[in-house]
Amino acid sequence: MAGGIVRSAWMLVAGLCFALMSAVVKVAGQWFSGMELVFYRSLFAFVLISVPLFWQHRREGIAVLAGDHPGLHLRRGVIGFIALSTFFYALTHLPMSMAVTLNYASPLFLAVLMPWQLHERPGGLQYLAVLTGFVGVLLLLHPWDAGLQDIGAGLVGLFSGVMAAFAYVHVRRLGRLHEPEWRTLFWFAAVSLFGAGVASSLAGWHRVPPDAVFWLLLLGFFATCGQWAMTRAYRTGHTVLVASFAFSTVLFSAILDTLLFKECLPLDAWGGMVVIVAAGIWAARLGLRNTH
Repeated sequence: MAGGIVRSAWMLVAGLCFALMSAVVKVAGQWFSGMELVFYRSLFAFVLISVPLFWQHRREGIAVLAGDHPGLHLRRGVIGFIALSTFFYALTHLPMSMAVTLNYASPLFLAVLMPWQLHERPGGLQYLAVLTGFVGVLLLLHPWDAGLQDIGAGLVGLFSGVMAAFAYVHVRRLGRLHEPEWRTLFWFAAVSLFGAGVASSLAGWHRVPPDAVFWLLLLGFFATCGQWAMTRAYRTGHTVLVASFAFSTVLFSAILDTLLFKECLPLDAWGGMVVIVAAGIWAARLGLRNTH
């Protein structure tokens, strides 16, 4: 049991890395648009994944990348790209802790999607967790005294959580089809790189100042380390514990937001964050219990 807890704690490492990645996005937002940051983050991941991949599978050729389900990989890549893009947009327009919390509302949406996407029927308690979570969303966004711009950015952040839930649905489907994880990660990086490159070209690229190179490398480093630690946690740890530890990203983001960016959210917003995290953990644990 103790060993399982230790292995599950890799998710805490992932949570810290993802929070640091979010902080880097906030800093790098002074030089680049959110879409450009998606491009640079995806470029780092694409190179890191594809170089050893092509070397290892050079004899099989490009067919090994498509596998038996290229359409499903493509849809997962597109959905993941939209989720990442909207999340980065929210990070550059909202306090970091708020943007991260809205993105981590994805387990609430996953409970809603389960009946018609995965043919898994949630229980009444899961729906109660969803309703509780959306009360937390209202407290966090406090639309009754927020400006239209803040509400708009908040809705984009919430939409990133919706798309993240759709991405998880596709990952689960690919897992049921025994698709290797490296293929899923490759398609996600490739589609995000292409999509962000096209969007940034249409909107116009910003010059890369020397001071920003370090931050771009740091962005790719933390994103990759977070992905690796998360994968290790889910492979070797207790799934329920790992799903709960995933919300550590919200805690780490709130701490970094206060220390680095001096953000001071109102008390009801902090209460909303607590409610969303608690409801998300509740929904995730109930969902995992119902699938075993």
